[in-house]
Amino acid sequence: METTTVALIGGGLIGYSWAAIFARAGCHVRIYDASEEQRERLPELLKAQLEELESVGLAEDAAGAFARISVSESMAVAIEGADHVQENGPERLEVKQELLKEVDSLADAAATIASSTSALLPSALSERLAGRHRFLVAHPVNPPHLIPVVELCPAPWTEEGAMEKVRALMQAIGQKPLVMKREIDGFILNRLQGALLREAFSLVDQDYARVEDVDAAVSDGLGLRWSFMGPFETIDLNAPDGLADYGRRYREMYAKMAGSEAKPWSDDLLAKAETQRREILPAGKLPDRQRWRDARLQALALHKRDQDDRER
Repeated sequence: METTTVALIGGGLIGYSWAAIFARAGCHVRIYDASEEQRERLPELLKAQLEELESVGLAEDAAGAFARISVSESMAVAIEGADHVQENGPERLEVKQELLKEVDSLADAAATIASSTSALLPSALSERLAGRHRFLVAHPVNPPHLIPVVELCPAPWTEEGAMEKVRALMQAIGQKPLVMKREIDGFILNRLQGALLREAFSLVDQDYARVEDVDAAVSDGLGLRWSFMGPFETIDLNAPDGLADYGRRYREMYAKMAGSEAKPWSDDLLAKAETQRREILPAGKLPDRQRWRDARLQALALHKRDQDDRER
């Protein structure tokens, strides 16, 4: 990839994880933290993290990656000339607003600015920024250097060019960017996680099951497929004629489980989801994809058995 300079503002767990991701992909990284103590600790933390990644095959040249990282003594030094600025400050709106205001004033006009926030909406973070057109949320999943998904969420005023530039950057460094069309509380990942947690707590609260059995339903059931397929692909492969077929068969059952106010998936919604799935996988290739799924599950079963044996 073309050499890119990235400034990381905030050097905590997320910040130095980002540093490893960008550096191992060939970017030049400048990282700044307001805490002098943390700045002093960062070289040791980064070196250890990169060496561990190299030892398991997730980084090719730890020493080379480490050489591309510098710890800056000021925010201005970190940001000067950067192509992209990733803010990783405390998860408090007023703190981030002030931090981003300073970042915006220091960043080059062509630089993109993103926040690693997991809960704050991009509109609230950037509404007062002079350069709000180049701002978006780029929310990683912890730990980012091991989980590739990054949620990209625009504010109403974020320019499409800024979204595309950050999407391309995330893809180039080996992350998996999820591009949202507009903002909503929780973005994608935490809304899905929240729905599962609500039901998990409800099952325990109403004494239908114990915590360990609810966990096993995911770790030894749903999670096996979800480790390499999402919910739409899962149901697409679980009915003879694909997603819409599955929806028509089971929509009443799912609506009943969701409660009296829930409505079954409509024909229009099923058609919309079916159309998007067929753009990815033509109907004629469903049997091939089912065989692919089974092969992945076989490999995963063997891997889990091997890991369990090692832990005994």
